[in-house]
Amino acid sequence: MKPVLSLKDVLIRQGENFSLSIENLELLPRRIYALTGPNGSGKSTLLRTLALLNAPRQGTVRFSGAGADGPAQQRQKVTLVEQSPYLLRGTVADNLAFGLKLRGIRGKQQQLRITSALAMVGLDGFAQRKSNKLSGGEVQRVALARALVLEPEVLLLDEPTSTIDRKSLHAFEELLGRLPGHGVTVVFSTHDLSQPARLGGELIRIENGRLIDQPHGPTGDSDVKQAEQRLCLHCLEPLNASG
Repeated sequence: MKPVLSLKDVLIRQGENFSLSIENLELLPRRIYALTGPNGSGKSTLLRTLALLNAPRQGTVRFSGAGADGPAQQRQKVTLVEQSPYLLRGTVADNLAFGLKLRGIRGKQQQLRITSALAMVGLDGFAQRKSNKLSGGEVQRVALARALVLEPEVLLLDEPTSTIDRKSLHAFEELLGRLPGHGVTVVFSTHDLSQPARLGGELIRIENGRLIDQPHGPTGDSDVKQAEQRLCLHCLEPLNASG
């Protein structure tokens, strides 16, 4: 099976003290990948690199079948949802329509996509809700719908459940688990080491801007215990911008 997205000999420098160096990383289609590592290890930097928002000093970030596509065309294949997503003022529909308008998608097609994306995240009937009246869990779902409405091949999520209450967590994880069935490859960062096993995700471990190992199939309990042992020595490291 060909990877949907691959990194080869990628080097990104941030300031004088941090660099992300990835010799090889391949993401297969319709899979869930959980990105784990201590604070400051480079998780957010790697996600932004996968989203083509960080241009590597050297190396390549390539989408399968991209061919002669330029950066703008390739960027339309991937969407990143930040840890604390910002919603535009106005309605939920306004938020979902914004990216579609930029891509020239209007009218009936726009409305169909908005309706479908909201249904996918369990927010039927929320189109005319005001964005400033949503709960924390609803904000996360709207941000996810805003990404899915663009029909990305790869969806990147930076700590998507860090601000979700326990009541909403199970439903949100169920939603993430269904996305590969809709043709989406999901990569999410997390500090919850039991989460990859619950979602059947594959682990991508990173430390000091380097991959510890390659993903190798759905995560089991032994993988979680090993990851916990690796991270316990780093749990008191301060958070910085490269995390």
